[in-house]
Amino acid sequence: MDNLSKFESDLWDAADNLRANSKLTSSDYFMPVLGIIFLRHAANRFDIATQQIADDQAAGKMPKRKLQPADYIRRRALWLPESARYDGIMEKASSNVGGLPKLVTDAMTAIEADFEPLKNVLPKDYGIFEPSVLEDLMRKFNTEDIKRATGDVFGRIYEYFLAKFSIQKAHDNGEFFTPSSLVQTIVNVIEPDHGTVFDPACGSGGMFVQSSHFVEQTGGDTARKVVFYGQEKNPTTIRIAKMNLAVHGLEGKIAEAITYYQDEHTLCGKCDFVMANPPFNVDLVDAEKVKSDPRLPFGLPGVNKGKKVSNGNYLWISYFWSYLSDQGRAGFVMSSQASSAGNDEKEVRRKIVETGDVDVMISIRGGFFYTRTVPCELWHFDRNKPADRKDKVLMLDARSIGQLMRGSRKVYEFTPEQMKNVSAIVWLYRGQRDRFLALVKDYFSSLCAESAAVPEKIAAFDATLATLGKEFEAVAKVLKAAAGLDAVKVAAATEALAELREARKAYTGDRDSLLAALTAFGKTTGKSVPATNDKQHAARKSFDPIAERIKGLIKQVDLLYKLASRVVAVAADLAASDEVAAVYDRRANAKLAKQLEEQRRAAVDQLKHAAYFHRHIVWLQDRFPDAEIQPVLGLVKVVTQKEIKDAGWSLTPGGYVGVAPLAVDDDFDFEQTIADIHTELAALNKEANGFAKTIQQNFEELGV
Repeated sequence: MDNLSKFESDLWDAADNLRANSKLTSSDYFMPVLGIIFLRHAANRFDIATQQIADDQAAGKMPKRKLQPADYIRRRALWLPESARYDGIMEKASSNVGGLPKLVTDAMTAIEADFEPLKNVLPKDYGIFEPSVLEDLMRKFNTEDIKRATGDVFGRIYEYFLAKFSIQKAHDNGEFFTPSSLVQTIVNVIEPDHGTVFDPACGSGGMFVQSSHFVEQTGGDTARKVVFYGQEKNPTTIRIAKMNLAVHGLEGKIAEAITYYQDEHTLCGKCDFVMANPPFNVDLVDAEKVKSDPRLPFGLPGVNKGKKVSNGNYLWISYFWSYLSDQGRAGFVMSSQASSAGNDEKEVRRKIVETGDVDVMISIRGGFFYTRTVPCELWHFDRNKPADRKDKVLMLDARSIGQLMRGSRKVYEFTPEQMKNVSAIVWLYRGQRDRFLALVKDYFSSLCAESAAVPEKIAAFDATLATLGKEFEAVAKVLKAAAGLDAVKVAAATEALAELREARKAYTGDRDSLLAALTAFGKTTGKSVPATNDKQHAARKSFDPIAERIKGLIKQVDLLYKLASRVVAVAADLAASDEVAAVYDRRANAKLAKQLEEQRRAAVDQLKHAAYFHRHIVWLQDRFPDAEIQPVLGLVKVVTQKEIKDAGWSLTPGGYVGVAPLAVDDDFDFEQTIADIHTELAALNKEANGFAKTIQQNFEELGV
């Protein structure tokens, strides 16, 4: 779906309308809203599966018989009884809006009755809503665009809503949600592609969803390849997780349990992969209850006078290690203070390091979480490290990597390419040079594809600019001949036209030269994308000067638009006279100016897309010129157990990689930053108005 970010934002505004037009808080309505998303997605998957079944029957691949729920399960869809089909619900509500809350509640009940894993999971408290407000929300989720949305789109919408509710702390202080870029980074490092996958603090189930994506991206079938197990203490969070799995067509065995004291699935020593984002720095765990736990082979990390474990971080770390089989890998989020903690925690850490199973440590800057700003680290264990790496740990300081999430001035995330680059460093550490080179090759393919799309975008911009240019020249002739016009305005128009002519003249030559260079690069590189390190470096060097010219042309395109807009403004002002008005249509040219702005943005974005992939090639090649792991100041270093011992058994990457000099941020987008500030300001103003309305309403109810 195009413009998914705007689509998500529009849907969120519709959902948040429940708060603005009722006395409900986000804590009241977040589960019912997730239920609506679930219901719409279930309907989409049901319709797709129905068509697949019809196609199979028509092709003779399946007998024509009465359909069973199992026919839908095999196609990763839920069987929906008549009462639970979205379109049917909306059709009934059209004649009786007041009955809509009951219709939705009945739909949830019917789904649970037919699908055991969702029994007592789906929300049914729709009676709390005003029927008309609920109808508005459901109609937002019933447009043709959303009916055509695929599972990936719905997964993103569901995740977006989880993130937004996390920001509002609608449930459990927002701790049920781990940002997807952190989850995906863990998945990329441990590569959970088979067997038992366990999350003992599973929250909303994001680890399972990202694992499924990884399996499917590598050509596997999640249902055949992996089995998901989870533990979570909060029953409402378990409901969120089960809905999250179902909305992605997945199932998992999730138990309600406090992992400090319970191993409900008896998975100690049996897991192929363990992933988690546990609560940090918990100091209330009963030491007497856990002191003999077989999952704590390294001992307790300190006990206080109240017989409580001083800090639960190393309980979790020990659990993660203990759950792994001899072939298993683990990846988890942990408070950054844990990697260098002293006293008894240091002793536990020493024992873990001495196993040789600590594999990769990644430092993450503060701001990646929605509800806390503290930095963290991603720990990774590998119980099956080869002998040549058993004594080594990859220290990766990724605090300089990441960017502000679009529309936010506080929350950071990794871009897809940044996550790939982090993975590429891990590949080199593991001796997988071919994967590193394959990634660079993919970047060259993307670079060529994006470069090939530049001429069309530039041509559209040029065509509109040329049309406006003819209009401007017609005005220029009038200005030379007409008498009685405002001399100051005529001078301003003449000056603006002269600047525009000069800028167009310089631009034309630079544009033609750049487009020719892009075409030539595409012919030499696009037809035979370089696969070896030497050829990739040669191709990159040939594009380096082109990348610089792209920056220059972006500035010229922006300048041309600004100058054209200025001429439009002064010409419109002069068109108050009959002489100018006869040759210049203010309204038509204002529309052309708006069109030019859209085409300017499209052309600039396309130029930036080409330069973007070049920058990632440069980033990788400058740091790893031989396509082999090597120390990079401020970023990465492979260290030995002796080095770790000499550093007091610290596992903090920054203590080993050093500090790199500050670099210029080539990705900084001033225009987008200003737009984001305006967006945030508008949101704050909207929120303030909502608060004012609520306060006024409360005063009126009090009779004030």
